[in-house]
Amino acid sequence: MLGLAAMEGMVRDMTANRDALAAAAASGFSTATDLADWLVRALNLPFREAHHVTGSLVKMAEDAGIDLPDLTLEQMQSVHSGITGDVFDVLGVDNSVRSRISYGGTAPEQVRLHVARWKEVLG
Repeated sequence: MLGLAAMEGMVRDMTANRDALAAAAASGFSTATDLADWLVRALNLPFREAHHVTGSLVKMAEDAGIDLPDLTLEQMQSVHSGITGDVFDVLGVDNSVRSRISYGGTAPEQVRLHVARWKEVLG
């Protein structure tokens, strides 16, 4: 019970630094898994190959001092010619978050659904 009270006090007084949070979420190639999943889904690549392509693109971006969404289509196609402009629909933190539409996912509609549910449950 004491832990719950302490957590409630922390959360009540907490303020989020949105800029810092957005920068942290976008750092470290956080959408590399989204890229690999897209390669499997869109190009029908075996995951092993998708992982290799993704690793090559991460290295390219890292060497250039940029993140995956900042690579050009031409740069991506130099690693795998089948990559299309649709890849940019899955890159970037906002796209990644919105893509999680399964029950309990991070997509805004899922979050709103669960917030409403818990408001009703908790009164």
